Amino acid sequence: MKKRSVISLLLVSLLLGLLLSGCTQQKSAVEKQSAEPQKATIKIGGSSTMAPIVAKCADNFTEEYKTWNKADASLPEEPIVIFVSTGGSGFGLKSAEDGTFDLGLVSKTLKDEETSPFAQGEIVQIGSDVLDIAVNPQNPAAKQKTNMTSAEIKDIFSGKITNWKQLDPKLPDREIVVAVRDIGGGASEVFDKAIMKGTPISAKAQQIPSMGALAAKIMDNPDTIGYVSSGLVNLNPDKLVPISVDGVAPTLDNIKSGKYIIGRPLLILSKDKADTREKLFIDYLTSEKGQAVVDEMGYIKAE
Repeated sequence: MKKRSVISLLLVSLLLGLLLSGCTQQKSAVEKQSAEPQKATIKIGGSSTMAPIVAKCADNFTEEYKTWNKADASLPEEPIVIFVSTGGSGFGLKSAEDGTFDLGLVSKTLKDEETSPFAQGEIVQIGSDVLDIAVNPQNPAAKQKTNMTSAEIKDIFSGKITNWKQLDPKLPDREIVVAVRDIGGGASEVFDKAIMKGTPISAKAQQIPSMGALAAKIMDNPDTIGYVSSGLVNLNPDKLVPISVDGVAPTLDNIKSGKYIIGRPLLILSKDKADTREKLFIDYLTSEKGQAVVDEMGYIKAE
């Protein structure tokens, strides 16, 4: 009898131990699950040209849906939060690859080695841009030198031509101020490929950290020349004057036909396959509503 009681007690103890162990494991799993952050926001960054477009679309998207479940019923009722920052196309590529950003913004044609890290992810074109060679409307070149050859532009930006009168005897005897994007910007690579073709930019050229700041430099100084996104030129027709290149003006028709040579795509990309939230926003960028923003901001809609 005593032996049977001991065995029963052992069995009860064993069952209690298993039950407690199961509860502990279940509690640990719950704690682990709650400790793992559930992604409720989208972090986007890169190209300073694209950031205003994407930020405006993010505002519109957030205003329209407010919570994720209203954009997609399968998602929880959480506020839509989309962060958009700048830093240049190079920064957008690197940060999308290392996970700093969920989506990177890049305004240039990608090389094979640049696309390979995103082979399992997304690369979507949301529009196109060209770089206008632009001057201040107070510069006599805005009326007297409305066309420049590729060779003249190359000589100006390399420092071979340093004076407006040297460019054209009708222009004033004043020093040319050259403004370019810093090396991290996609525009610098596009300009090099189309115009400089490996010739170094002048050491005296002012390297500007964003396209908006570059445009502002030309607006502020009548002797400045630089390459500026067509969107900024289109939005500031009384402050920035585009120059034709080799007799080809940066008109919409010439841009679409490829006659105007300094063009680039506007890309948004992710290293991995876009999740539901990211896909919703990417689809919005390429939708009629998103493309309307691209057009309103002076850029070329995706075909």
